[in-house]
Amino acid sequence: MEETTKPAVALDGELWLSMNGLSLAGLKRIELLEHIAACGSITQAARRHGISYKNAWDIVDIMNNMAGEPLVERSTGGKGGGGTRLTAAGLQLIATFRQLETEHRRFLQSLGTRLPGIADSLPLLRRLAMKTSARNQFFGTVRRLTLGAINDEVEIELKGGDRLVAVITHESTERLGIRVGGEAIALVKAPWIIVMTDDAGVKLSARNRLAGEVVALAPGAVNTEVTIKLAGGTTVSAIITSQSATELGLAVGKSASAVFKASHIIVGVPE
Repeated sequence: MEETTKPAVALDGELWLSMNGLSLAGLKRIELLEHIAACGSITQAARRHGISYKNAWDIVDIMNNMAGEPLVERSTGGKGGGGTRLTAAGLQLIATFRQLETEHRRFLQSLGTRLPGIADSLPLLRRLAMKTSARNQFFGTVRRLTLGAINDEVEIELKGGDRLVAVITHESTERLGIRVGGEAIALVKAPWIIVMTDDAGVKLSARNRLAGEVVALAPGAVNTEVTIKLAGGTTVSAIITSQSATELGLAVGKSASAVFKASHIIVGVPE
């Protein structure tokens, strides 16, 4: 009978930088930042990275919001009227990650030599990652919690100081362990957001009205994606009809507000 050679198993691992228990950057995100730095264009960087332009901006927006300051920003002037560049914070993040990655690799190699029987003594582990279709992922801190018999009201302060109000069931509050001072993530789908350009004197039932400036427009045949940057630096993306975008006179640099109901926010907490 032919002897079967047992495959060699090596110790491996992936390095991630986290903020308040939430993932900020791993190798793929750092590589995207490096492509942006090299190309000066998010379109070219996305192509080099093998992802879509929209997906690239989704990743950038999440990282900008989590970091509390821009890592990537649009620049004006230059060929074609502008481009995209990394800020000093973005460049520092790359440098820090690459240094830590070197030390991380050395650590794994050292540990691997001390555990020759790792394949027999340890079970295989799978890293689970949460994926969501929600375009907007806001990271912040619970500042106020109002308990009710059925539903509770949760106020979340974002990194830049803007605040969101969410209504969830009391059961969800207890199950998630939500508390004042704790970290939370608020998910809001882009189609649930209403865009307003002149809300003076207008009263709405929606609890959340976040004022900012339009920083990007992605028009389509039917719908247009609108990105609004809040005063605190957080970005909000909304999907509205292209006809509405035209009637509102939306343009980059124009003031606008993102409006959405408290019941349209999904609240999560880091494990």
